[in-house]
Amino acid sequence: MNSETDDDWQRPGPTPEQRRVDVYAGLAATALALFSLTLARSTGAFVLGPPPSGPEQLFWTVAVTLPLIWRRRFPATVTVVVSVAFVAAQARAAPETQLSSWALFAALYTLGAWGRDRRLSRRLRIGVIAVMFLWLGVYYVTSYSSIPADAFAQAVGPVPPVLAAIVTGVLINLLYFGFAYFFGETAWLAARRQHEVQARAEELRRSQAEIREHAVVGERVRIARELHDVVAHHVSVMGVQASAARRVFDKDPVKARAALSAIEETARTAVDELRRMLGLLRARDTDADAGTRTGPAGIDQVGAVVDRAREAGLRATLGVYGDPAPLPESVSQAAYRVAQEAVTNALKHAAGATTLDVRVRYLAHEVEVDVTDDGRATRPANADGLGLVGMRERVATHGGALEVGARAGGGWRVRARFPLPLPIGGPA
Repeated sequence: MNSETDDDWQRPGPTPEQRRVDVYAGLAATALALFSLTLARSTGAFVLGPPPSGPEQLFWTVAVTLPLIWRRRFPATVTVVVSVAFVAAQARAAPETQLSSWALFAALYTLGAWGRDRRLSRRLRIGVIAVMFLWLGVYYVTSYSSIPADAFAQAVGPVPPVLAAIVTGVLINLLYFGFAYFFGETAWLAARRQHEVQARAEELRRSQAEIREHAVVGERVRIARELHDVVAHHVSVMGVQASAARRVFDKDPVKARAALSAIEETARTAVDELRRMLGLLRARDTDADAGTRTGPAGIDQVGAVVDRAREAGLRATLGVYGDPAPLPESVSQAAYRVAQEAVTNALKHAAGATTLDVRVRYLAHEVEVDVTDDGRATRPANADGLGLVGMRERVATHGGALEVGARAGGGWRVRARFPLPLPIGGPA
């Protein structure tokens, strides 16, 4: 969230293109002011009194308008220079007033729209406006004695002529300076809002990029976990079977053939699972049945894992306790993968293991997978192996609990609990 206040934010300076436009606009304004001066001299309309010399008239005309070529680069400096030159030109009765007035308006507007220091720009504009009204009062006071006696001979209104002239001048100047101030503030606020919109859009783009990156990382972790669970388990079983076949190959060909058959079947199962997983990864959203032709392994297939452990030479048993309840697919798959990884670890790391006990318990509010063996573990319980990390991630994803460690009476235990979703309308 952006904590900048309006006074803290600074509008970026003009672009090179905007600077070029200012140069062209300032030169055009100066040329038009010189043309206006020529017309005023030609008509003899010297409303401010007897004018100064020709070169001085040129000087004041250029001094008021030419600084506009730097108006967006140095708005405060240009406003001060134009204001001082404007008052000095009027004090010297320079005849050119039309373009000079617009130059002062442009300077005040630009200071409001582009002034980087908001406090300074507000104070400077208010100060310039106050000085201009002060100069207007001085002009009225000094010009009062020179008003001809018949200047208001045709006046017929109820307001005294001099008062009417003063009020008219004040109102015109209020509108003139009020619009210069208002339009400057409006332009600055528009730039501020555009900056906020762009900043929020950029923040949104960054957030979307982070979300996409997290999604990619999460998908990679999921794929790595699936690959590990599929490959590690089946390869471990094949390794045990191959070792058994090698030991009895010459002595007992029947057992050797049985072991080789088990290796073949395990390899086929591993390939089938890999194909299923790759099919899910390649499936498009529009391919409705791409991911449903072969469903993911679930808790009901734990028996196949136990059978493979039994074929690998362990006395493996499976017990299911409680009334089996329908589980969400993700929970069922996670429970299956935990049981599979626990059996794989027993085959790989439980030295001297002869028995394996797998139990699935359907409790009131959770389902429990409990795998124990009687071997001596060859790796610590807190090892950061991929298998243990994968089990922790699967259990944590569903808000469950995982226990891994040595049993008090010897052997190793992996126990995972997965909370069951409450039925609709059930107690909270």
